Amino acid sequence: MGNKDKQKNIITKEGLQNLEKELEYLKATKRKEVSERIKKALAFGDLSENSEYDEAKNEQSLVEMRILEIEKIIKTSKVLDEKDIDTNSVFVGCKVSIQDLDKSEKYEYKIVGSSEADPINHKISSDSPIGMALLGNKAGDDVKAHTPGGIRNFKILEISR
Repeated sequence: MGNKDKQKNIITKEGLQNLEKELEYLKATKRKEVSERIKKALAFGDLSENSEYDEAKNEQSLVEMRILEIEKIIKTSKVLDEKDIDTNSVFVGCKVSIQDLDKSEKYEYKIVGSSEADPINHKISSDSPIGMALLGNKAGDDVKAHTPGGIRNFKILEISR
């Protein structure tokens, strides 16, 4: 793996599609909405005490920053091909069933690149404490994850696509 590959983020095909949809929405719809808000706020006159104008300009800045962020993620990411996912060990793109050995609870996560992380929907980043602990391990392995809440102990039950 060359230096260029090391700088690339890994992203799933689904993650790329979601980013492309968000980018399209921001460029085609959100930019226009914010622009209209700015025009309306300008009609109120005095900009020095025009909170609507200030809010719209702040939102415009946030929208433009997110557009640049998404474009950078897309440009610097390597799309993971489903057929390249090896389920012999945990890697980005895998689904992992684990058991919390301390709480006897079972969890299933999909390991994704950092730009796709969505813990509420069971997608954890390969850069997260649990994600990093799981990477490279096999089904049946016991794993310790150093989380902000302390050390957590897991057993990998199954790895799938």
